[in-house]
Amino acid sequence: MLTKYGTDNIIVFLIISILLIFLGFILHPDIFREGFKLHNLISYFLLVLGAVIILFTFWFFRDPDRKLPVGAISDETLIISPADGKVVGIKKVTEDIFIHSPAFQISIFLSPLDVHVNRIPVTGIVKYFKYHPGNYFIAWEPKSSELNEQTHIGVENGHGKVFFKQIVGILARRLVWDIKEGDTVSAGQRFGMMKFGSRMDVIVPEGSQLLVKQGDKVFSGETIIAKLK
Repeated sequence: MLTKYGTDNIIVFLIISILLIFLGFILHPDIFREGFKLHNLISYFLLVLGAVIILFTFWFFRDPDRKLPVGAISDETLIISPADGKVVGIKKVTEDIFIHSPAFQISIFLSPLDVHVNRIPVTGIVKYFKYHPGNYFIAWEPKSSELNEQTHIGVENGHGKVFFKQIVGILARRLVWDIKEGDTVSAGQRFGMMKFGSRMDVIVPEGSQLLVKQGDKVFSGETIIAKLK
């Protein structure tokens, strides 16, 4: 299944790949009957490039179904990873935008090979949303958390607040979302996408129980990363 958040890119990439393959055949229509010939190198290159773009498109914009952990269906204190990737940092911070208290920040780095569709980490109501333009530092750099282009999203329920950020990287130049302040959301619900390598920061109140550590691989909509107090 391909994500709806990448429809525009998917169409463009597929058109480009079809044109490259078509051009490869136009240059040497008998390329496969002739066998490998030096003068066919450009045609081979165009055919291979077109095929690679098609494969990349279907791989990068995949949107697999995920099964929410049984406990998270009824337990609104459980926080689910909003993104696939690797936990590259866990640190104490003072969060002054939404939680307004000491907190833990869990940073998840997404490589271009990870699923880039994002999911809501906790059931509740979107109490805060803001888009921030910015720079494009490499996503695993700590300064990217503050300086890169990003969205800030705060969700609150009867147990507390969870704040999370979609952050672009050096390759990712576009954020997509379809939620707004006032929306009621559920843990595991798709809400957007970060395109071509990026970072997700999840910030939870200091009293929360952390259930992942640096270096762990996490999966959007499946991995429980923390529990509200």
